[in-house]
Amino acid sequence: MDALPPENLYPYTVSRPIYSNPTFEEDNERQAREERTLRERLSCTCRQALKVVKGVFPVIDWLSRYPIREWLPSDVVSGVSTGLVCSLQGLAYALLVSVAPVYGLYSAFFPILTYFLLGTSRHISVGPFPVTCLMVGSVVLTLAPDDHFLLPGNGTGVNGTEADGIVVDVEAMEAQRIMVASSMTVLVGLFQVVMGLLQVGFLVRYLSDPLVGGFTTAAAFHVLISQLKIVLSVPTNNHSGCFSILYTLIDVFTNIRQTNRADLVAGLLTIVIVMAVKEVNSKFRHKIPVPIPIEVIVTVFAAGISYATELESRYGASLVHSIPRGFAPAQPPNTELLWNILGSSFSTAVVGYAVAVSVAKVYAAKHDYTIDGNQELIAFGFSNVFCGCFSGFVASTALSRTAVQESTGGKSQMAGIISAVMVMIVILALGNLLEPLQKSVLAAIVVANLKGMFMQVTEVPTLWRQNRADCFIWLATCLASVVLGLDVGLLAGLVFEMGTVVVRTQFPACSTLGNIPGTNIYRNMKDYKNVRHLIFPGIKIFKCNAPIYFANIDYFKERLRATVSCGNTFDLLIDWLVEPLFTQTGEVVSEVSLGVDNKGFESEQDSGRESGQVEDGDWPVPEVEVRVDWALELPVRVSVPKVQIHSLVLDFSAVSFLDVVAVIKEFLRIGVNVYIAGCDDEIVRKMEALAFFDEEVTRDLLFLSVHDAILFIKLETANGSMQDAMVEGLSLMQDCKEPPPFTEEEDLIETYDNQHRVRTIFITLFSFIVNQEQMHKYRS
Repeated sequence: MDALPPENLYPYTVSRPIYSNPTFEEDNERQAREERTLRERLSCTCRQALKVVKGVFPVIDWLSRYPIREWLPSDVVSGVSTGLVCSLQGLAYALLVSVAPVYGLYSAFFPILTYFLLGTSRHISVGPFPVTCLMVGSVVLTLAPDDHFLLPGNGTGVNGTEADGIVVDVEAMEAQRIMVASSMTVLVGLFQVVMGLLQVGFLVRYLSDPLVGGFTTAAAFHVLISQLKIVLSVPTNNHSGCFSILYTLIDVFTNIRQTNRADLVAGLLTIVIVMAVKEVNSKFRHKIPVPIPIEVIVTVFAAGISYATELESRYGASLVHSIPRGFAPAQPPNTELLWNILGSSFSTAVVGYAVAVSVAKVYAAKHDYTIDGNQELIAFGFSNVFCGCFSGFVASTALSRTAVQESTGGKSQMAGIISAVMVMIVILALGNLLEPLQKSVLAAIVVANLKGMFMQVTEVPTLWRQNRADCFIWLATCLASVVLGLDVGLLAGLVFEMGTVVVRTQFPACSTLGNIPGTNIYRNMKDYKNVRHLIFPGIKIFKCNAPIYFANIDYFKERLRATVSCGNTFDLLIDWLVEPLFTQTGEVVSEVSLGVDNKGFESEQDSGRESGQVEDGDWPVPEVEVRVDWALELPVRVSVPKVQIHSLVLDFSAVSFLDVVAVIKEFLRIGVNVYIAGCDDEIVRKMEALAFFDEEVTRDLLFLSVHDAILFIKLETANGSMQDAMVEGLSLMQDCKEPPPFTEEEDLIETYDNQHRVRTIFITLFSFIVNQEQMHKYRS
């Protein structure tokens, strides 16, 4: 809504008592919160029990209200389209895990079944995701490298492949690798289930959008390099951990002359065709009812061409080979491996859940429904446990696959079940038709689907303009993940992100507040020219815009002491005594100001004057003629009074938690009354729980607002309970006479007139001293 113009602003008047927190709580009868016992929490009615069951199994809720006629046709079309994409991506992403392609089909089938029962998102497509697949693959290559399965070569081998007289036991290697992958998947699922049961889904919020963006972009680089060797079909060693990308690139370029031309041509054509058609789908998505399933089309054509031309026998192309029909028997995880994969499993569990929930929230907001973050943890946890027991690897979701399911008309997870049926058909009947397919085609499909992850680089300039801290988080996470590996890089990015939070809270924005004349509004003195100091110069208002805790308490003390410091005599003369008594024509201002003009505000003109960039004639400086009659006897004895801060108001309206009892006691010891304004009721409860209040620091120092505290201080000062610093200063100006004490009925305007006279005398003396110094310099 547009702001009202000045002529349409309506003043309002509020009349209420001055409230401190104890007075307000007493008048409004504050009630203590009732804490339910454990038995009361566990006892529930049948209706509550049904609600709990529906919360654990959301399918009961939405399936009972499923509109068959309206949603089922769209879900069928969406499920068929998504199922074909799931099958091909499952085969392709198995290469990232370094296992046989058939296990990718298992990973695209089993997680959908459990998520259908437990998940709360209607649109995400559950299955393999490149980042988590690569994280699992790095662990697989670390625990089951090729070197562990080398046998002496004897010419040929039934279960092995020979290279330079050394045979690799392929069957044993694949069995060990899928055991590592499936065991890690079960452990990932257990982590997610435990996190969901403990209701700690909020921990994933620490993975901010810049951190996730930088991490997934780095993962895209890892995926690209890992698939480059497959597209070129060159031999490389298995590398993982720090600088693995560099070592892989060195191996690729060392053996670049061994590139298989058939695989290279097939891979490049696949990348170009898939990316081009995806651009067409994206550009004309409103005109095309169903996106073109380009991955399916390319795969079918590539398999047919490979079978017809015998690429393996003629050109030595690397093919998928065996895709056995049926499902592998269930097997428990290898408990001996669990301790070796503990850290990697936890980081993979967090990343998989964070990506899935991020995608789910996007489509939930688009279609106006909500998801339960903790229930999503439980759903993905059981999905991964179930998938790992049937020789699958970690499941999450992919934005491209989910976009296909939503754009083809998917309305619910019924489309997910139908896509699982399509994957099952491929596993049971159509898998052998893809055996002639080149691996470079599958690797090219993976690379073509990385475009969205690489395009996140374009967010960096925007982050730099909007929030440089977020930009540094993005860059640090991306570089750390590229150089150190995904698991260590994610940890390094998280530590860096927490460090930025600590730094931002360790040096919070603190300010001195002044009053907008005639209102109860208080703002930063440096931001508004019309903001004035209070009528009583012994009051300071200090605001901190961050929590106050052990990391920033020293900085808070320094800023607070600098704010309340009065400075030396010259600073006092400039900041306190010299107010604008003269206009630009040299006339004395006659009205009595209710405050001191804001000297903290700096306009562009003021900054130009200070920097010396003012041209002649821009801002003429008026000359003020000061005439002094030195024969006139001064009515008072001139003395520079030392202004003392008798009251300090701390505005804690922006403080969420604090530990400043020691700071308050420091000011109380030197005779400064401290008042805290703007504390929320929850902060007050925390103060009481932490024994914040004692004999020195009482609850009477709490006020609802800054204005309540200021009015209270003025009343106390007027009633004589405090000695105003101005009154003490004026008492020193009398010539050998002790003035009578101020009474309650004394008009304060007289005090301001005396102050006005004293300041005029000091300006006169100051001008005389300056003139004498200039005359002395001229004569010399």
